[in-house]
Amino acid sequence: MPCGIVSFMSDASTATGPDREVLAEFETHRRELCAYAYRMLGSSFEAEDAVQETFTRAWRSYDSFEGRASLRSWLYKITTNICLDMLDRPQSRARPMDLNGPGRPDSPLPAPQPDYVWIEPIPNALAFGADPAEHASTKDTLRLAFVAACQHLPATQRAILIMREVLRFSASETAEALTMSPASVNSALQRARATMSKVTPTVADRFDETDPGQRKLVDDFVAAFEAYDMDALTTLLKTDVALSMPPFDLWISGPENVAAFMLGTGSACRDSRLVPLEGANGAPAFGHYKPHAEQPGVWVPWSITILELDGPTIAGLNFFLDTDRLFPLFGLAPELREAV
Repeated sequence: MPCGIVSFMSDASTATGPDREVLAEFETHRRELCAYAYRMLGSSFEAEDAVQETFTRAWRSYDSFEGRASLRSWLYKITTNICLDMLDRPQSRARPMDLNGPGRPDSPLPAPQPDYVWIEPIPNALAFGADPAEHASTKDTLRLAFVAACQHLPATQRAILIMREVLRFSASETAEALTMSPASVNSALQRARATMSKVTPTVADRFDETDPGQRKLVDDFVAAFEAYDMDALTTLLKTDVALSMPPFDLWISGPENVAAFMLGTGSACRDSRLVPLEGANGAPAFGHYKPHAEQPGVWVPWSITILELDGPTIAGLNFFLDTDRLFPLFGLAPELREAV
């Protein structure tokens, strides 16, 4: 458990009366702060750490807060400073498609890259509040493609873009959080918009769980994948579909190449099981288990699988293979066993 979490929990455990009310008010902002930190950092784990550190600092300095700004704005200011400190690193997180061109389906898998290289998925439950209307506005800016595009921005521009365009903070509120002038904020926002217009891919469809067409598309994918019916699967894929598998920087483009990869290098996924999740990054997601190599009737973690939809087709197949870290994050079991 990170040190910030330990110390905040230690402080919070001793709180009584009005102090508990303050901590409870902090908690009402947890999910939106986590979503903000995730957009900044590209990592669900780092986002959680940033929010815990925010609460620790806010708790310890609450007596000096004095209500000169709203509590929400104050917490965002603290979170922003923490994120900017955490972004003092040589490499921004990315998706495989940001690093090189598509590979051949018969290409051998390269060596895996460290986890800090990659944009990570985030469970909907960590980033979305209880208001369905909030979900709709939040989903677009938690998409993997949007978060990856944000990583192209310098850290301060990234914060300004998210605060102004996503959170709808005013130029004055943003300037206060970043200790800048409103004019400097507006100038940086224009530069950030120009960069984003060049690097943000075409927006895919927002996933709507109530849309019968989208539900059928997802159900058809599950049926085809679990049956390992590549003929059926390819009919669901967009012509330029992209399959990626962090921590490998190899990615595959096109339905025929996806099928060839699945029947070759990816054939260990035959007879897999997909466990539906509540969602990740505002998109349909699954805990993906593959058959145990030596124990029939047992399936072991393989990936967190996220689909990107575009109209009646699937535009992205994202397999995040860091199951040691991600399966606990999504509350998934360490294995599945055939019922007896």
